[in-house]
Amino acid sequence: MQPIGPLMIEHRLIERMIDVLVKESERLDSGGDVDAVFIDTVVDFIRTYADKTHHGKEEDILFRELEGKSLKPDHEKTMKELVQEHVEAREMTAALVRAKDAFLEGDRSALQGIKEKMAALVQFYPAHIEKEDKHFFKPVMKYFTKKEQDAMLEEGRTFDRRMIHRKYLSITEQGEIRVGKDPSRESSDWIEYM
Repeated sequence: MQPIGPLMIEHRLIERMIDVLVKESERLDSGGDVDAVFIDTVVDFIRTYADKTHHGKEEDILFRELEGKSLKPDHEKTMKELVQEHVEAREMTAALVRAKDAFLEGDRSALQGIKEKMAALVQFYPAHIEKEDKHFFKPVMKYFTKKEQDAMLEEGRTFDRRMIHRKYLSITEQGEIRVGKDPSRESSDWIEYM
């Protein structure tokens, strides 16, 4: 398997969640109530799975390794676009959280913001995934030897094994910060162990 194999498999799960988001958007458009728990679940999925896990492997492994290669101008341009799109996805997700929070605080006009941010994510992910799957991933594999690809695939497996630990480390650190404790010293040693 090439290192893009797991990334493309992850795309299929992201597409499934986007399909769920489409149905929730339709329900809201039909006059349904805001389901804050659903929004929190989608946000957690996007932040943890789509961004930290999936985009994390793209940026921290594939793109990092591509930076050491002499890329064709169109591949270099596409990679920069993809990194920027990851930033935009983070911003859209944060905006959805802000709209949901405003709505829960009594701002009924924030419902429109919720709908807009959900629609933006629904529009964003299919186009982003298509760009990666059909126009970037396969062509850039030609820059790597089989040995390099195998090393990236193994690094991706290690990255995935640590992900659940990173998620709950982050939750714990946020709690520590909330109660006035500095989590930084212990965290770096802990994550290296994992």
